[in-house]
Amino acid sequence: MTPASSLLTAENLRKAYGPTNALDGAHFSIHPGEVVAVMGPSGSGKSTLLHCLAGIVTPDSGTITYDGRELSAMGDAERSALRRGDFGFVFQFGQLVPELTCLENVALPLRLNGVARKAAESTALGWLERLEIDNLARKRPGEVSGGQGQRVAVARSLVTGPRVVFADEPTGALDSLNGERVMELLTEAARSTRAAVVLVTHEARVAAYSDREIVVRDGRSRDLERSS
Repeated sequence: MTPASSLLTAENLRKAYGPTNALDGAHFSIHPGEVVAVMGPSGSGKSTLLHCLAGIVTPDSGTITYDGRELSAMGDAERSALRRGDFGFVFQFGQLVPELTCLENVALPLRLNGVARKAAESTALGWLERLEIDNLARKRPGEVSGGQGQRVAVARSLVTGPRVVFADEPTGALDSLNGERVMELLTEAARSTRAAVVLVTHEARVAAYSDREIVVRDGRSRDLERSS
């Protein structure tokens, strides 16, 4: 039984791509302020699970409930609004807009939500400072290192004050030192704002930053209770 206090839950998710079952009865739950690592080998279905939880991909069957609301009952516009405000995203390669400065990249989600430029950039600068990269504000992504760029991506994911951050292999393109610092900053910032973090990774050292692990294998999930 999933606790009633869960912020985001999934029950019996199934998703097939042609003859391949990406998800085959997967379950998931996460609470506010919790970091849950979704682990598994390549092709296990962990990224498909993340995409379903974020409302990017619609499962063939099963239910996903966010804050008491069923995602499948929402229209495209409502799910898009969630992804612009309630949900934040960090991807393996950052996916920053190369033509924009780092400050403009972080401010972009706020600007898309109608926040005035000055206010958006002021909030964005605060997050750059928090992630120790405010000196990069006027640089473009091509002028910063991979580790610095991923910190910019983390700042962008948190700038709207999301309730859930989806991080898909956020350290996969980084060396171990930069990867650990990105994870420290991401988890510290998320916990301080009570944001839940869904962390997809295949690396045990990255999963060590989580409160709990869910292992996905052959489209099925298994919840591993973590001791503090």
